[in-house]
Amino acid sequence: MKYLFIKRVLLIVLILVATEATAAETGVHKNETSGLLTWTVRDEGFQIELIQLLPDFVRAIYAKHNFPKDEVERAASYCVFGTILKNTSDKHLSYRVLDWRYRTKDGIQHPVKTKTQWLEEWRKAGVTFSWTLLPDVGEFSVGDWQQGFTTIKLPRETEFDFIYKWQLDGVAHKGILKNMKCAPESLPELN
Repeated sequence: MKYLFIKRVLLIVLILVATEATAAETGVHKNETSGLLTWTVRDEGFQIELIQLLPDFVRAIYAKHNFPKDEVERAASYCVFGTILKNTSDKHLSYRVLDWRYRTKDGIQHPVKTKTQWLEEWRKAGVTFSWTLLPDVGEFSVGDWQQGFTTIKLPRETEFDFIYKWQLDGVAHKGILKNMKCAPESLPELN
């Protein structure tokens, strides 16, 4: 009887480990020209792609829209990723950036800055532009997708883990993208 119980527990643990190991398909692509990295995860009906953006790219976007210089520099001081989200399931998908975190190497989790937080700060500086940032909340039908910037308050080239959550038909899911890295300050000189 005791042997049968132990055998069942071990079988359950093996199934859980196998499921955990195959749940997410993760890829990292290095752009051969720029050296910048893109992380793509396909995980239970949800696809997220995070593309490193250089600070000068962020500066150019916001300067073009007449942001005050201090606000341009503040945005460029963040670790910024171009983010593309897709519903790859046959269910309703939703997410909330408020539920997302990044974990630094010391094990501490920090909240991802939301579009609403940025807009409140920008309005105080007289800025009304809001197009570039990933919306705080997304509601996706089958096949829907969305894009925008995701901002992480870390120095250049810092490594961290990205923790993201979503729901499919109201059922909560969580994924962790390990060993992400902020973009460098600039590209290396090309020969």
